[in-house]
Amino acid sequence: MSSLLDALPHDRLVLDVSLWSADLSALGAEAARISPHADLLHIDASDTNFIPEPLFFPDLVRAVRPHTDRPLHVHLMAHRPARLASAFADAGADLITVHVEATGAANAIRAIHDAGLSAGIALMLDTDPLDVRGLLAEVDAIVLIGTPLGTKGTTMQPAALTKITAMRRLLDAEQRQIPIIADGGIRQGTVASLAAAGANGVVPGSLLWASRDLPGTAAWIRSHQPMPPASPERQTPL
Repeated sequence: MSSLLDALPHDRLVLDVSLWSADLSALGAEAARISPHADLLHIDASDTNFIPEPLFFPDLVRAVRPHTDRPLHVHLMAHRPARLASAFADAGADLITVHVEATGAANAIRAIHDAGLSAGIALMLDTDPLDVRGLLAEVDAIVLIGTPLGTKGTTMQPAALTKITAMRRLLDAEQRQIPIIADGGIRQGTVASLAAAGANGVVPGSLLWASRDLPGTAAWIRSHQPMPPASPERQTPL
């Protein structure tokens, strides 16, 4: 299965930059400003049931699309996400991630692929990584949430590192090369530990947007190398 993620760097952390932390009154200009320092632009969306906050909606994605050449990654927090996924696909999304905890996640992933887009699966902090085992053949990315869902500016929970390591171990055992993207609590003090735990990418928000040296901060994040996949002889059966 071909994916836009195949073209992203594998020897450094990928920057999936959150637009939620941008100046929302000038979203197009902000997308253009951050694009040289981003690999993807991360857009949070909700059905207001999975989490109460509505966040971004398809027309906002459509408005942002002309201002950037970076892939748009919609993190869709919704029950029965297939219908909303179709609306975001029509609006210009390139990668749509749905939650394994949602009803109909597998159907949504198939619908996203049928639309010609890449599909990801997200897990909340208290979800067992083994819950995605049956979907690994279908997904192009895995997003692991390290903070309470639907919040920003919160501290990463220590359990996030354990979950990333467990997911990396699962992928190694299944011989799947799927990027793990860490979302939530991305700070100067967490980037190195996330890379060491097995994350391939991070979703920085204020770490980038509030930086007084945007190019320097982006370069610093990119200087971290993800933990390499385990060689076959080092893989431990689950």
